Amino acid sequence: MKTALSIAGSDSSGGAGIQADIKTMMANGVYAMTAITALTAQNTTGVQGILEVPPAFLAQQLDAVFTDIRPDAVKIGMVSSPALIETIGERLRFYGARNIVLDPVMVATSGARLIQPEAVETLRRVLLPMALVATPNIPEAALLAGMEIDGRPAMEQAARRIGEQYGCAVLLKGGHSVQDANDLLYAGGSLRWFEGRRVPNPNTHGTGCTLSSAIAANLAKGFDLPQAVELAWHNAQLAEVDDIVSFEVADATRFHWGGLRGRVVTNPPYGERLMEKREAEELYRAFGRAMDKFPDGWQVSILSSHTEFERTYGKKADKKRKLYNGMLKCDLFQYGVK
Repeated sequence: MKTALSIAGSDSSGGAGIQADIKTMMANGVYAMTAITALTAQNTTGVQGILEVPPAFLAQQLDAVFTDIRPDAVKIGMVSSPALIETIGERLRFYGARNIVLDPVMVATSGARLIQPEAVETLRRVLLPMALVATPNIPEAALLAGMEIDGRPAMEQAARRIGEQYGCAVLLKGGHSVQDANDLLYAGGSLRWFEGRRVPNPNTHGTGCTLSSAIAANLAKGFDLPQAVELAWHNAQLAEVDDIVSFEVADATRFHWGGLRGRVVTNPPYGERLMEKREAEELYRAFGRAMDKFPDGWQVSILSSHTEFERTYGKKADKKRKLYNGMLKCDLFQYGVK
């Protein structure tokens, strides 16, 4: 089993930070490990407190991981002080870490500042040159590029400036844009847009952590960077559900990648039975929207026991067969499978 390490802060509400990283990495089929940079008291409404770990203890955590279960990829999230950044850089260089994904967390979704002002320059000097890819949002990219970002041309200029200055690829996330929610990948001198759709949903806590962790998981599995980003980005589109349904998706649905061009979505039937009819209907409408965005050549399989899914999408399946595990009866719907 491939492995990935998250170096980030702990989120007591479980929606972001280390907790979100573990969930995402495991959901993407890799073994997740952690090195905690700080404890936070936070929830979806704000950050109430931050307690940094001592740099020496962070180094001990990193040593414990690398000397036993070497990670195939590393994701770096919240690191709030220059001393912690220096520690991470020194230990990752010492162990020759590869496939480093840097999410330069500076401000929480709630608006709380998560990095000391003097640490920004250290992050520029130490971590950005080590990263295979950085995943800033628009405010973070504006700070790193030293320019205002007010539209697509400015996003392209900022991504290129950061990439050329620090020698890393850049996935500039457009969720803070007022017009749309498109993301931009700058890699190898080329630009690629991922056209998204803004979803009116207040439950955006931890979205950046989830995306960067999914990229790291895909890199750990051997995908090259453009593939790793594409797979992670499409995976994020499955979160297009509202309010309580978004939490039901996290609890009742597991996602597994099947091969270089495969996509398998398994929804345990017992998870569906925990939902009310309205919630299940919205869940499957979200699946339908996501499936429409999968690239040509991908395969999608959905395991379901809910009549709403069969009524809505079952007729579109290329293959369908009934399964019984001795306890529950369900249907396997396959799309793109000839």
